[in-house]
Amino acid sequence: MNLPNKLTIFRVVLIPFFLVFLYTDFWGRGNLYIAAAIFIIASLTDLIDGKIARKYNLVTNFGKFMDPLADKLLVCSAMIALVDIGKIAGWIVIVIIAREFIISGFRLIASDNGVVIAASYWGKFKTTFQMIMIILLILDLPFAYMDIVNNIVVYVALILTVVSLVDYIFKNYKVFIDGSR
Repeated sequence: MNLPNKLTIFRVVLIPFFLVFLYTDFWGRGNLYIAAAIFIIASLTDLIDGKIARKYNLVTNFGKFMDPLADKLLVCSAMIALVDIGKIAGWIVIVIIAREFIISGFRLIASDNGVVIAASYWGKFKTTFQMIMIILLILDLPFAYMDIVNNIVVYVALILTVVSLVDYIFKNYKVFIDGSR
């Protein structure tokens, strides 16, 4: 098994540890810092494994399948847990997760037709803001106006989620209609 695939598996393995620290209170706020650190490390493995796989031509079918799944497991686990502990509204997470299902469906149809659809800049911005949002909501920093900052980041992430979905559908609707691009 190559390094990018090991990093992908490591990302999945980190999820239960992240959730334990997010949900427990062994060390008070320290648990939140540990949960945020685990989430950041897991998020960075996504960036690193892709770069390594492309640079050294280590792209595998396992990686093509497991890497996006690991990303979705990490982000969805974090957002669902944040709903559970009252840090984000459930409807926002539903919109974000629905987008992921729609895009995954599009990619599945495209791959069945031999078409690879690369991530767009909108999708990358969306992912970045979702990661920032999750980290800020986990940390729940006790600074003045932090609630306003958190709300702004949540709504920017939500808007980017919708914009990236619309952009994705607009650019790739032919894949859905007739299997071509």
